[in-house]
Amino acid sequence: MVKHIVMWRLKDSAHGNDSGLNARLIKEKLEALAGRIPGLVSIEVGLDFSCSDSSADVVLYSEFADREALEAYQRHPEHEALKPFIGGATLERRVGDYEL
Repeated sequence: MVKHIVMWRLKDSAHGNDSGLNARLIKEKLEALAGRIPGLVSIEVGLDFSCSDSSADVVLYSEFADREALEAYQRHPEHEALKPFIGGATLERRVGDYEL
């Protein structure tokens, strides 16, 4: 089992939206991938409520069957389609992948 965690800090505005709306749209778009990508076991997206200087705005927690499934997810057309929107709204991104 592989865990894939991503945290984003968002720009104050992008795509004509404020960061709050972009956070909700990113959550909606990522959660829509559930059940659509082979090897993606689970996906959860949370929106930060603490709003501290050290917090991220959006956190993705996902589980994959194995490393190959994570690599396939990264290249999957439905995931690729989200990258321009998320990237355009992102100020900073951090990722952690680990295996159990």
